[in-house]
Amino acid sequence: MRVPVPVPPGTRLPAWRTITALGVSALVVAGLTASTASAEDSTLRSDQAVARSCFAKALAKGDRGVALRHVTSTVDGLVQARLRPHGSGSGDWDVAVFDKATGKVVAASAALRSAELAESFVKQGQQLVVQACRLSGSSRTVTLGVDFLAVAPRPADQQAEIVRVETPTRKQKDQLFALGLDVTEKADATGVEVVLAGAEDRKRLAESGMRSTVVQPNLSAKSIENAKADVEYDARTEKSALPSGRTSYRHLYEYEYELKELARRNPGLVRAFTLPEPTWEGRDVVGVEIATPVGKAGDGKPVNFTMGVHHAREWPAGEHAVEWAYELVKGHREGGELKSLVQKTRNIVVPIVNPDGFSVSREAEPKGDFSQFDYEMKRKNCNVSDSPEELRTGACGANPAGRLRGTDPNRNYAGFWGGPGASTQWASDTYRGSGPFSEPETRNVRSIIANHAVTNLITLHTYSNLVLRVPGVAEARPPLEEPAYQALGEKLASRNGYKNQPSWQLYDTTGGLEDWSYYATGGWAFTFEVGPDEFHPQFSKVVAEYAGLAPAAGEGKGGNRQAFVDMLASTASQSAHATLVGSAPKGYKLQVRKAFSTPTSRVIQPGGTTTDPIQWADVIKSDLVSTGGKFSWAVNPSTRPYVAGRYGRDPQGPAQGKITLANPDGIPAANTEFPDNPVAERIPFRVEGTPTADNGKMEVSVGWGTAGTDWDLYVFDSAGNVVASSASGGTNSEKARLFDPPAGDYTAVLVNYSQADPAKPDDWSNLTVEFSSPLPMTYGPKEPYTLTCSDSRGRLVGLAEIYVDRGQTADVGDVCTRSARTAKERR
Repeated sequence: MRVPVPVPPGTRLPAWRTITALGVSALVVAGLTASTASAEDSTLRSDQAVARSCFAKALAKGDRGVALRHVTSTVDGLVQARLRPHGSGSGDWDVAVFDKATGKVVAASAALRSAELAESFVKQGQQLVVQACRLSGSSRTVTLGVDFLAVAPRPADQQAEIVRVETPTRKQKDQLFALGLDVTEKADATGVEVVLAGAEDRKRLAESGMRSTVVQPNLSAKSIENAKADVEYDARTEKSALPSGRTSYRHLYEYEYELKELARRNPGLVRAFTLPEPTWEGRDVVGVEIATPVGKAGDGKPVNFTMGVHHAREWPAGEHAVEWAYELVKGHREGGELKSLVQKTRNIVVPIVNPDGFSVSREAEPKGDFSQFDYEMKRKNCNVSDSPEELRTGACGANPAGRLRGTDPNRNYAGFWGGPGASTQWASDTYRGSGPFSEPETRNVRSIIANHAVTNLITLHTYSNLVLRVPGVAEARPPLEEPAYQALGEKLASRNGYKNQPSWQLYDTTGGLEDWSYYATGGWAFTFEVGPDEFHPQFSKVVAEYAGLAPAAGEGKGGNRQAFVDMLASTASQSAHATLVGSAPKGYKLQVRKAFSTPTSRVIQPGGTTTDPIQWADVIKSDLVSTGGKFSWAVNPSTRPYVAGRYGRDPQGPAQGKITLANPDGIPAANTEFPDNPVAERIPFRVEGTPTADNGKMEVSVGWGTAGTDWDLYVFDSAGNVVASSASGGTNSEKARLFDPPAGDYTAVLVNYSQADPAKPDDWSNLTVEFSSPLPMTYGPKEPYTLTCSDSRGRLVGLAEIYVDRGQTADVGDVCTRSARTAKERR
């Protein structure tokens, strides 16, 4: 009898077993490093390929296209079954791990090649069957390694909760970010929802002095409740309203397999592909391209890019992205509007941008065990290099740092990188990474945008029912194209019932995808924050959000499905991008290219000081392969929005004059619970619009005399929304700011938070509203594309500079045989 010996968490434990499968004797070694194979790995062989799911069921010895291994878990923790190509052949092998007693799948991996990592949680002594399946290609052999890694038990008294932290000023929002807590995307002018993972987070928030109220007292219990409801929904629902009919959340391996099945079943319409860089744990990142004809990216069509799961725990983001792929296939097959739009565009869908993090989160099934719930709430990727050396041991799902190891991919893009709203500390859930594009996940996304004419982009997140656009930083101010940008966002929001707004209205964030994508390429880019109040709610709500069913905000309006269709219609519209027309001989390759540098934010250092911005170098290009004769080629504007007019807007009239507001009689009772408690003084005023006045900024100010007295100031619009606020505490004045206030009626609300001497209350005075003109646009040099033409042998035969704006068509003539005509400049 073998007695179990306790081992440190994250330790790799060898499990030696000699077994035979398909007549081949081999040695299985668990405990090899994740990044390398050795002579002790198993070499598996199959002489036949069978196109089928490897994880659908446990296969038997002697079945075609499969090799089996039996192992027993030596830990309470993780099993990792890793495949790597063996020999010189190419092909697609998948891997799955089954519980021997029940036959249920434990873990699997089904990417497009033979680089696979199946990973999930197991118990010590659990008997497992590992099966490798040869699906296609010439490679008859593959290398298998199996690891078992212990997961440290977490403190039993930990309880995660969501609280709303009151942040009525930007200074307080910055203070909240400095605490390094897990900040969600649900925020407004007066507060931000924050996940407190346990006692340490609660203590940190309490010591900061910031006010908060509990929104969800037990996040783990809610997750368990949702998981139970999901089982019941799956059991009673034969087919959902989703285009795939799906009735439960997918695992990573299901995403991978379904994408390649879409391609296999629709060879003229769908192409599955692997993005250029593997993740930190060695996984391939998989996407699909949907177009007619597929696989010919150089045909000049505009590109629509939809992606999900930058943040690991945001499972609905991946579901909506992959369902959109199904929707496009279904729509093309059924005809009508969607078929026409598919024929006019090229669609790229990457459901899981961050597969390492998602796999950790998704496999940590809700069981009430905080060891796993901590991983279920993981936000970041699995970057190991930036954490302290003693915390780099073990796989991402079994390491001493728990969910905190890694980088937030959506703080890692070059757009305004290094500024506020992202953390300098590796353990923060919003850690920005060591530099712009330091992560393979963000470089993968950049590779698509930088090498295709991505004219429209949606990146999916959860939660807060928002349609967000640039800029992420308030001081950047709206771009020159704000009216058109806002209008497109409004169209999308009219379908899903979400609120349409710039990202900075939540709080300042830097390093986000949209800020880099839009300012570098000019392609329209939006974030959808799916759902009102949970990272991964009950699956029935995911269905409702997509299809526009109750209880979703888009009920009866089309939901996210119709918003995606509207975005695709924008992609197809010539008014939404620029167009080059001309002619070229068949087989000649044309390319538009632009190289430039853009400064990041001033880079905040760990101590709070700042250093000069980093000049980030980019190359943006798009190719067209001529079919002979005339062509029409969709591209983004040649002049980047960053220099086309980055700041503010040109004033359309004078600023409105100063307003002084009178103090009503009496003093309201003290109120520490506003806005839940309505006791306050309300003073109306009106903001004028063009042509009478053009207001770039509105500042509402109030003051009082006695130190220790505390008034809070809120500004409401006519719809009853808080649009600005100031509730600092410890001062004798408040000032609330609103940029580009829409014309209309407003109300200043004064709340008597506390009085130094209630017997002798000190009333406020000097309530004023002052206006400033918009900051004029700051224009950079107008930037051309370099247009080249190469013949079928790759020799350069034509060269020109091209200026073209959004909605404009530039005739470049026969650029391959003579100089191209330059489109007239338009400003």
